[in-house]
Amino acid sequence: MRTLTVGVVAHVDAGKTSLTERILYEAGVLDHLGSVDTGDTQTDSLDLERRRGITIRSSVASFEWDDTLVNLLDTPGHSDFVAEVERALAVLDAAVLVVSAVEGVQAQTLVLMRALQRLRLPALLFVNKLDRAGADPDRVLAQVAERLTSGAVPLGVAEAPGGRDAAYEPFPLSAAERADLRTRTRAGDVHPVVFGSAITGVGVRALLDAVNDLVADDAVDPCREPAGVVFKLERTPTGQRRTLVRMTGGTLRVRDRLTLTGGGGVGGGGVGGGSTDTGAGHGAGSAGERVTGIEVFGPGGPRPADAVDAGRIAVLRGPMGARVGDTFGPRRHRGSAVELARPSLETVVDPVDPRDRGRLFTALTELAEQDPLIDLRLDDGRGEVAVSLYGEVQKEVIATFLAQDHGVLASFRPTTPVCVERVLGPGSAHRLIDVAPNPFLATVGLRVEPAEVGSGVDLGLEVELGSMPPAFFTAVRARGCGPPWPSPSTAGLSRTAGWS
Repeated sequence: MRTLTVGVVAHVDAGKTSLTERILYEAGVLDHLGSVDTGDTQTDSLDLERRRGITIRSSVASFEWDDTLVNLLDTPGHSDFVAEVERALAVLDAAVLVVSAVEGVQAQTLVLMRALQRLRLPALLFVNKLDRAGADPDRVLAQVAERLTSGAVPLGVAEAPGGRDAAYEPFPLSAAERADLRTRTRAGDVHPVVFGSAITGVGVRALLDAVNDLVADDAVDPCREPAGVVFKLERTPTGQRRTLVRMTGGTLRVRDRLTLTGGGGVGGGGVGGGSTDTGAGHGAGSAGERVTGIEVFGPGGPRPADAVDAGRIAVLRGPMGARVGDTFGPRRHRGSAVELARPSLETVVDPVDPRDRGRLFTALTELAEQDPLIDLRLDDGRGEVAVSLYGEVQKEVIATFLAQDHGVLASFRPTTPVCVERVLGPGSAHRLIDVAPNPFLATVGLRVEPAEVGSGVDLGLEVELGSMPPAFFTAVRARGCGPPWPSPSTAGLSRTAGWS
């Protein structure tokens, strides 16, 4: 059976989760519709998501439509959780961008559309809330053409918008017209538009037909060697680690060894039975880590299986060293090109009970596995733990997870902007140390030069061996010029050299 992985993305409150719920209902996965307002939707399973009525973590639901198994990813719309969207984009065959027929194009709509265009990812637009008072599909379509894309192509016409009688009538297309539209959609040149309502179901079946017809499963590699990408990490209430992967080639079986390559870029690792693995990774040595269990997503949710084939999404047990963005196999993944936004805020997290400082750091470490962009940092000198943030709502989410999942109550210091400065030109300075009662005379100098963006920070000594006692060289390296001094997270900011 053909397999597609499709993500639903939108600005917050555009109706994204409601559309996901309606799709699962129309596909026969659900026997009744849940509601964001009542907190009983299929994909918003976290207590905090149900209480706040927003999506915090991306979730997977699968259904069959005609001859296709569709893995549907419901992603957050709130800008505080854009990192979840970024991770989802790395594994999609296509996206459905939801735009409200009332509010129209909004800030996050622009961010998402730009990302889809950069990736040339096939994307369809669903103009939602056609039944709501104030719905104006013509105005919204004009906004889409002006602010999002000149390639918006309506697949039908909205009728009687703004009330419960709102309807959608698809255009009859000839075989030649549909073939041309299919080619241009798959290339990312045009973006088909469907009007409808997630609440009443208008236009939803037409949307599913369009996705099934116009999108290709281009993420599947015909190679025999298993390949895939890690796009999500979870932990069960008992602390068991769950690694979610999208297979992009071959077949992965229980008892295979998995060698992971970090960063979501070129996959250099491999899998295989016994100890015949190839590739370099950061897992348990060159032999990789054995997969001890597989659950494959289907219409009834993830179910245990002996193997998972190309195109499918699975939960793996066993690879404890896996990180979000890791790849395995020979294929280059789309994830290496995805970047929506970096966190621009930071805060220091303190335990309410000082005795919980160790438990706090352990709990935050687990959260950082699931969301690497919080960039957990420990300042040993000050005894402070800092994290990066997108906004204030994310603080509440972190505090809730710490309390509910780890029993640690935490407080947050006032949020401050992350200050990132780039070196524009070279500079140097030195200081002569000769202050009583210090009996030693010394000169300390530092030279800083700009480096290419992304090249990292290079530190070195510019003094000759023999000019200082060996212990002094060791002390300088330990303090600033080599291991164990860690590389800063702001890679590419500067190149420094010259201790004398």
